[in-house]
Amino acid sequence: MELIDLTTYIRTGRGNGAARVLRGKGLIPAVLYGPGTEPVLLSVSTTALEQVLKKSTAGEVLVNLTIQNGKTSNRTAMIREMQTHPVSRKFLHVDFYEIAMDRKLRVGVPIVTKGKSKGVELGGVLQIVRREVELLCLPLDIPDSIELDITNLDIGDAIHVKDIPLKEGLELPDDINFTVLTIVSPKREEVPAAAVEEGVEVEGEEADKKASEADDEDKE
Repeated sequence: MELIDLTTYIRTGRGNGAARVLRGKGLIPAVLYGPGTEPVLLSVSTTALEQVLKKSTAGEVLVNLTIQNGKTSNRTAMIREMQTHPVSRKFLHVDFYEIAMDRKLRVGVPIVTKGKSKGVELGGVLQIVRREVELLCLPLDIPDSIELDITNLDIGDAIHVKDIPLKEGLELPDDINFTVLTIVSPKREEVPAAAVEEGVEVEGEEADKKASEADDEDKE
């Protein structure tokens, strides 16, 4: 996975009024936070952010943030959350999560299937129970997707998380195991998914608490 360059600017104004002024200028309020880092209030060009999202083909977006404030500094981060207007779909706020390139992250990676299973050929139905799986890996090792070959699956067969072959450098968290997909009889097309909480990056919980205090008032 590549790092995409993105220029941001330090902002001093807080609250709804300041956020509206920024949006009127084509800028989006943002915040940068991470483990052991105090939140930094930023703004980013709407056009620049849209270009970054178009360049990225993966579920996670890694960026090399250039922060301008009289002098220039750089931080490596991932886009953690984007809030959009429910009607216009315009961006309202962006959260950037600072990362270390030598520290593994816990990320969600999309599942894609390859081939047509023999079970489907016999009248069965492919049911995808989970459309992404959590992995532990270094930022630049995050894959765009996990490809599963389902050609040899018959009716009643399934693939579980622990069955997924992984490339070197990718790990499965020890605390997860669930059915990813299965081939079911056409008379039984529903398989309950295991209740597994969505993962977040390693060591990210404390940083989230700090960030919520810094940016909640900008999101209205």
